[in-house]
Amino acid sequence: MNGIIALGMFAAMLALMAARVPIWAAMFLPGAAGYVWLSGTGPLLAFLKGLTFARFSIYDLSVVPLFLLMGHLATQGGLSAGLFRAATAFVGHWRGGLAQASVLASAAFGSVCGSSVATAATIAQVALPEMRRYRYDGGFATATLAAGGTLGILIPPSVVLVLYAILTEQNIAKLFAAALIPGLLAAALYCAAIALFMRVRPAAGPPEPRVPLRRRVTLLGGVAPVLAIFVIVLGGIYGGVFTPTEAAAVGTLLTAIAGFATGPLTIARVGQALRATAQTTGAIFMIFIGADMLNGALALTQMPAQVADLIAHADLSPIAVVVAVLVFYIILGGVMDEMSMLLLTLPVVFPAVMQLPLAGLGLEDKALWFGVLLLTVVNIGLIAPPIGLNVYVVGMQARDVPVSRTYRYVFVFLAADALRLALLVALPALSLWLVQFVR
Repeated sequence: MNGIIALGMFAAMLALMAARVPIWAAMFLPGAAGYVWLSGTGPLLAFLKGLTFARFSIYDLSVVPLFLLMGHLATQGGLSAGLFRAATAFVGHWRGGLAQASVLASAAFGSVCGSSVATAATIAQVALPEMRRYRYDGGFATATLAAGGTLGILIPPSVVLVLYAILTEQNIAKLFAAALIPGLLAAALYCAAIALFMRVRPAAGPPEPRVPLRRRVTLLGGVAPVLAIFVIVLGGIYGGVFTPTEAAAVGTLLTAIAGFATGPLTIARVGQALRATAQTTGAIFMIFIGADMLNGALALTQMPAQVADLIAHADLSPIAVVVAVLVFYIILGGVMDEMSMLLLTLPVVFPAVMQLPLAGLGLEDKALWFGVLLLTVVNIGLIAPPIGLNVYVVGMQARDVPVSRTYRYVFVFLAADALRLALLVALPALSLWLVQFVR
């Protein structure tokens, strides 16, 4: 009976999402109804009384709005434009060079942003007009920008990684270290995929004129603030100088100073960044409440424990179980955003995976490795059909390009993602090598 109630809550949640009910409400309402059905109104009110304080009193959550504000200040401060110009100066004269420059700029911007959607939207504003000017294929241009945007949550700092660390009680600094090489690998494979695709369809990405060396050096100097912020924030975290929250505060301050020093950032734009941060933070925290409500009801059905036991005793090899879990997340990513997906499923999936003997890894290494794998498949969901969020975000700035045309070229980048995921599953050292140097 309890299993039927759990499935009913999931079905109700999906139905509400399909009806475009806000995600937090689509999780909260079925959870509250299930809680009442299983325990009654009194226990529900007692649960709700402490729910909000128990969630929002977690100190580590303060890093979320700080990293979000850092990203919004970087956007308002015009750092994205300088990054794209510098990348274009070095690779723009190749076929597909502007596409590769977009990927490189997205990776660099992600190092001070931490949000995939924000990275995709911001770089698209700068890169799309240039791609149009050089007659890039519209679908190829939008697919590149959507895929490049996923680097916003792969290259640390990453808001999604912070949430994973909080939910699984892992060290944020070590998670950032674990994600760095896979993030750089993603950027490299995207650039390689573009280069290979240009051999098949050279007309899709015409080159632009070569930039003189002196101009390249000048443009490279213009991105020094971004490099400095990246080194100070991540170097401070890895070196034990800052806690992640302190590093986020320092990074936010340095991003604001860089924005004012270079000119584009104004008091009015700071106000816009603060409003955008408040809106995004509010939306994330409401999703926390909705997910906690649904997870609380699911705990009463004992479904999480049953699923964990089922996975632990499945007649499959541990790696096969992990691959099945990753496939499940890729499918789920087609209908849910990354934060809702992790908040809803991690309390069920994470304990089960931790019970598996995986490549002789200890509990901490296993948790860090699994976190990087989850981050990778979450990124795939951001560009995979039918509801790749980044595809639609970029599509809003290129309304003359049908979404179907964008998806035609997205598969170039999904192939690169599949190769990267296979490498990360087969070689845990790609994720864990840097962790040993974190204090």
